[in-house]
Amino acid sequence: MNWPDSQLLNILFVAITGFIAWHGISYRDQNGEREWGHLLFGCIALLFCLRVLLTDILGVRF
Repeated sequence: MNWPDSQLLNILFVAITGFIAWHGISYRDQNGEREWGHLLFGCIALLFCLRVLLTDILGVRF
């Protein structure tokens, strides 16, 4: 895969995992309480989103 295709794939991955993270972290049930499963997977999606954003798109090296 050449560079523009992989960059587009990275941007798409960040957008999808960012949406999953936002939904998982902000989700509340009918009683207004947060479910631990949504929080867990939302946080995992946020970690993957930030990792790809920082290292693959922005080029930050640690």
